[in-house]
Amino acid sequence: MKIFTTDNIRNIDRITIEEEGIDPLVLIHRVAEGVVGDILARWNPSKPTVIFAGNGNNGADALIVAKLLIEAGFRPHVLLFNFNGNSLSRDCKRARAELLSLGAGAVNLTEIIDRAELPQLTPDHLVIDGLFGTGLRDPLEGGFMMLARNISESGATVLSIDVPSGMFGDWNARVIGRNVVHADTTFAVQFPRLAFFLADNAPLVGRWKILDIGLSAKAIAETPTKYFYVERDDIKAVLRPRNPFTSKADYGHALLFAGCYGMMGAAVMAARGALRSGAGKVTVHTARCGFPVLQSRVPEALFSPDPNDILISDMTPRLGWTAIGAGPGIGVNDATRAALETLIKSVKRPMVLDADALNIIARTPALMDHVAPGSILTPHAGEFDRMFGTQTSAEARLLRALEVAHKYRVIIVLKGHYTATVRPDGKIFFNSTGTPAMATPGSGDVLTGIITSLLAQGYKPEAASVAGVYIHGLAGEIAAAREGDYGLTALDIASATGRAIKSIME
Repeated sequence: MKIFTTDNIRNIDRITIEEEGIDPLVLIHRVAEGVVGDILARWNPSKPTVIFAGNGNNGADALIVAKLLIEAGFRPHVLLFNFNGNSLSRDCKRARAELLSLGAGAVNLTEIIDRAELPQLTPDHLVIDGLFGTGLRDPLEGGFMMLARNISESGATVLSIDVPSGMFGDWNARVIGRNVVHADTTFAVQFPRLAFFLADNAPLVGRWKILDIGLSAKAIAETPTKYFYVERDDIKAVLRPRNPFTSKADYGHALLFAGCYGMMGAAVMAARGALRSGAGKVTVHTARCGFPVLQSRVPEALFSPDPNDILISDMTPRLGWTAIGAGPGIGVNDATRAALETLIKSVKRPMVLDADALNIIARTPALMDHVAPGSILTPHAGEFDRMFGTQTSAEARLLRALEVAHKYRVIIVLKGHYTATVRPDGKIFFNSTGTPAMATPGSGDVLTGIITSLLAQGYKPEAASVAGVYIHGLAGEIAAAREGDYGLTALDIASATGRAIKSIME
């Protein structure tokens, strides 16, 4: 799914209205019908309801929500901000007229021209936030800032239309969270907004739900974007069905540099991930002490012993590999650091770097200059900050990842909820799969194995990274359905990887 900027959406909306001849009020009704449908499914008409409507089209949405709720038996108190009595947009005036057509006895409308006494909100209230949508240009201040705080602090259940009032749809560096309405549910009109995928904004957005209002399919298809929300069909289009007349030689050789004394589990998990995601051959190069662990826990993988008994001291790639993954559980000792440096400087094809490989690079930043273009780095927030500087927010970290990906021509898989795959061309792919249960040791090692496996099978780095993240998240969901949020382990994720791919292909 494409994720559009606010300006993109405004243009698509304009094309829908002008070129397809749709009355804006029709679109406003579609928004309101979606919101009201959700309300009617969750509450009965006795629910005390307050609706805050601004003077623009977001306010128009809220006014039609009020009309439809009244027709469904609710008795909302509607507050319309119309400063000086003449600040309403054309469509907001039309929506007000439609609301008032129900008759004065049916409508409890307070039109705020200058100032007014606001209702006392309680945790029993349902609040519809239609103050400001994505048209907001500056952070809230003054009275609206205080109103946003009062709504958020009231304990009421808050439903925001388009975006929570006070938040921008795209980047929010200038916004202070406590000055924004904190929604329990945000109704995104036609598309989720870029801001929804950043952890900083999660307390503001709450649960988000898309309202399809029928904007121009042609305009959507023809409008370019750099932001995407990855869904099942996107991955199904990438994965290749297997020819019956094939052998393991057709599916590549994944070479993993993983594990050391005390951390052989990381090597096991990466190898399991690589095997379950279809690599034709998997070799694990690790310390000699890992032989009994690997041969007993992952007998399908080949074992390549390092000269050292307890750590990896040699990362010279051999054995006819087609893709390399390095880092899970290798440690950061001097010998391993030297071996990784040799690997990075000698390999000119894209590889996957994770975990301790990233920690070693953080200690030797000049190594980034030698990482092969197209390589895939898979840091969590802490690893990323150690490598590229401490970031004050998830938004700042994502923007820094864009800079890094462009500068070094690498792919950054920034792990977390909605894991963001950042490409050198500035495109960002947010993942739709996964579960909090995956916050478990070794989950990232499995991901390294999956992405390395796809790379070994001949998928381009851009496809291997995005598909690997999606498959990993889906495997986590499948495994968590059986093991629960508390009981899931990384090996459960690896074991479910084949089933995840099967469900996508079907």
